[in-house]
Amino acid sequence: MADIFDTRFKDKEIELSNNRAVVGDDVNLTAKDETLKKILIGAGWDINAFDADALDLDISVLLLNKDNTTREDQEFVFYNNTEAYGGAVTHNGDSRTGAGDGDDESISVDLQGVPFDVVKFLLVISIYKGVEKGQTMDMVRNAYIRIVNAENNIELVRYELTDVLNDKTESAMIAAAVNREGPKWHFVPMAEFVEGGLAEVATRHGMIIAQQ
Repeated sequence: MADIFDTRFKDKEIELSNNRAVVGDDVNLTAKDETLKKILIGAGWDINAFDADALDLDISVLLLNKDNTTREDQEFVFYNNTEAYGGAVTHNGDSRTGAGDGDDESISVDLQGVPFDVVKFLLVISIYKGVEKGQTMDMVRNAYIRIVNAENNIELVRYELTDVLNDKTESAMIAAAVNREGPKWHFVPMAEFVEGGLAEVATRHGMIIAQQ
């Protein structure tokens, strides 16, 4: 077995960890891969399978203009609205269990198919009916969000959320943003927790949510 502290493996250790991001970072995705045209926004997590009412975690994206708001319904992509801009942004399906390895949910984005006046993708992780069920983000384990070059499946950046979620009693989190800066795209980790769930996040950014 290799000794991971052996200096011969120092460069390899750096290679394995240099795609990790934390709050305060601003990762230039285009600098990492100048050919970047399509990305996959992936998220994974584990939950307590023995809970009587297991929580259902979801990933969503709000497509925002320079005023930090949406302009039309399609710009809120989530489990009930799975496409925007003719499929340039596509939610790839709702996982209700968090079971298995790898991404539990993902959103595909053709960057060239996104209108130029959309300057930010706001990435949200939320618990379905978490407010009603009293379920909170600190019940989630081993969570992460990552950005992958969808054309070659190379992971560009990963944001580990496990420590970020500790002791958080809200049911939704604005987890990150992907920002357009001229021809470049940047990934910015965030940790903004929202008591009112996904509906509150959407309302803050221009969506009108029907009350049930």
